[in-house]
Amino acid sequence: MRRVLLFSSLLLAVALLLQGHSFYTTRITWSADVSRVVYRNCVSCHHPGGTQPSLMTFREARPWAEDIKLQVLQRRMPPWNAVKGFGDFKDDHGLPQEDLEIIAEWVDGGEPEGNPAYMPPAPEFPSTTGGSSTIAGPEISILGVGTIKRAIEVEGIGALHIPPGGELQAIAIEPSGAVVPLLWFQEFNSSWGSQIYYFREPLLFPAGTRIEVAPRSGRVLLHLKKSTSARSPVH
Repeated sequence: MRRVLLFSSLLLAVALLLQGHSFYTTRITWSADVSRVVYRNCVSCHHPGGTQPSLMTFREARPWAEDIKLQVLQRRMPPWNAVKGFGDFKDDHGLPQEDLEIIAEWVDGGEPEGNPAYMPPAPEFPSTTGGSSTIAGPEISILGVGTIKRAIEVEGIGALHIPPGGELQAIAIEPSGAVVPLLWFQEFNSSWGSQIYYFREPLLFPAGTRIEVAPRSGRVLLHLKKSTSARSPVH
């Protein structure tokens, strides 16, 4: 009987001891890994005085850990709308797969802080912000399908009409048969507003290139280089 009581007491002592300690199943930490992902992609909005709750510190970010994981894995954050990898854009806000895996493993592994000495330098935020850049060249809109009558150089693309359901896909099919992905929305979130997606490098399409939008009720807007003639290059 005494042995049973002693064993029970030991179990209780161990249980009380464990309550004061966190056990982690990952080597991914906030200080060394996750903070860098957040600083690169999130804190332009998520900082003190920003438009969203601050995620600048471990103490601020950890209560949101599960929500952060859900939002990034569902591609809701950072707000971008365009499917990553379909079109090569400047300032692509979509997280690469490696960053998604870092956040998911950190959350699933218990959200350890790690050694604060490994924290990266905090980014600076300007007190004023300029307007978004614009392209001064001509624009052409395409509803459903359009064929290019002469060579054009496309610098950016936007959506003028997105069918109900929020999905739209635009591609270019060159006369050679080569298919060039332009833009793809799977679940367009209108609360993020519309924007122009600027290609990392302008796309040069020869005469006879077809621009196809699916569903056919969708309409896109192509921004051309300023040197392009104002006469409509599409029929």
